[in-house]
Amino acid sequence: MNTAAPPLLKIPAHVDEDFERGLHQHQEVFNALIHLQAEVEAAAALWTSCLAKGGKLMFCGNGGSAADSQHLAAELSGRFIEDRRPLAALALTTDSSALTCIANDYDFNTVFARQVAALGRAGDCLVAISTSGMSPNVVRAAETASRLGMKTVGLLGRDGGRLGPLCDVSVTVPSWVTARVQEAHIFIGHTLCALTEKRLARAGLL
Repeated sequence: MNTAAPPLLKIPAHVDEDFERGLHQHQEVFNALIHLQAEVEAAAALWTSCLAKGGKLMFCGNGGSAADSQHLAAELSGRFIEDRRPLAALALTTDSSALTCIANDYDFNTVFARQVAALGRAGDCLVAISTSGMSPNVVRAAETASRLGMKTVGLLGRDGGRLGPLCDVSVTVPSWVTARVQEAHIFIGHTLCALTEKRLARAGLL
């Protein structure tokens, strides 16, 4: 029986170059995140205050940011690190009936804003996720949240776009490469979950 190991597959040069280029970009972006510490701390303070007072966090975004919305809401309503009570968090991207009804009867740009208007209350917090900061449906959601007296936290990219000035706290990843911004967003989101858990625990609220 031949027990020799199979030959290693040769990786095409262009794949190797893409890997190295992506890794270099990733490292550069993550090295720059240290400069966002104050913004991350401020966002965690808003999340903590909202939940401590009986409010809820509402997440929205498109595409990969929709997936991040669901991911982070689940970390809170389920658990992240500690075994603790569930925290009030929901993603506005998960109800296919609501999304298609609103888009069909009104406009896709209103799919999040109408849900915020229906479910949001003063004291709640909207987490608006957009790699460009320009997504019209997320912008409208932030505007609606502000009118309701909700707080808004933006997880953004590039220069913050239209969303930056609309948010009470903007955490803007300094990159114009969508994939790198999304990688940073989930790291920042996980950090916010951890900080929120710790602060609520210290206050005896978990």
